[in-house]
Amino acid sequence: MDIVVCIKQVPDAASVKWDHKTGTLIRDGVQSVINPFDYNAIEAALSLRDELGGKVTAVTMGPPQAQDAIREAMSMGVDHGVVISDRAFAGADTLATTYTLSRAIRKLGSVDAVFCGKQAIDGDTAQVGPGLAVRLGLPCVTCVGEMEIMEGGAGLRVKRMCEQGYDVVEVGFPVLLTVLASLNTPRVPSLKGKMRARKADIPLWSAEDIGAQKDKIGLAGSPTKVFSTHIPKFEARREMLPGTAEEQVDALVDKLKEAGII
Repeated sequence: MDIVVCIKQVPDAASVKWDHKTGTLIRDGVQSVINPFDYNAIEAALSLRDELGGKVTAVTMGPPQAQDAIREAMSMGVDHGVVISDRAFAGADTLATTYTLSRAIRKLGSVDAVFCGKQAIDGDTAQVGPGLAVRLGLPCVTCVGEMEIMEGGAGLRVKRMCEQGYDVVEVGFPVLLTVLASLNTPRVPSLKGKMRARKADIPLWSAEDIGAQKDKIGLAGSPTKVFSTHIPKFEARREMLPGTAEEQVDALVDKLKEAGII
């Protein structure tokens, strides 16, 4: 099995601050971590490899320091990793990102399964997984909450979680899956894995290395434009309603009507 897991470095949500004047995140001095959902994608990829054999390659797009994310994935058991890094990739939206990732995965060669986290916590679009599947021409199952290998290893039987419950989906290889945190419990990096990851040679692939077209990457390939952002203000008010329980209910209903809520 040739398995790819796509991961992303994101700002640590616990230390992110907001610049109210510019309407942007203050990233200076903020530690970068692997996107939380991507840990579950790593574990799913490793579990599949452990059952069916093969290798797992982690792929990420970002600055050179994204090698740290690859090393952490390798310390968990990932076999190989690559960072797609080029200044030309800066400003990429999900459309340009899926194009860039697809070019890198095609450079790796044949693939039997691709795993992605459900979404990244910095963008929350959940578009990269499905968009990447389209780029690669793979069937896609999103929001996977349970997964088992079908008899004979011909494919996977998964539960796709949705608002009404879940769908049971059987899909053959090759396939792309986006996974939920409820799918598994990511394994803890081993000492042997950490030592191997520290010594690993992690390549940096440029736009030229993956044969990317300049008008499809970075800002040039991103039709999404952000004109402004802001933090909504939340105001809480409390008012005590006097009288009996019946009088309080009547007063509450009147106030809800005045507010246009009912």
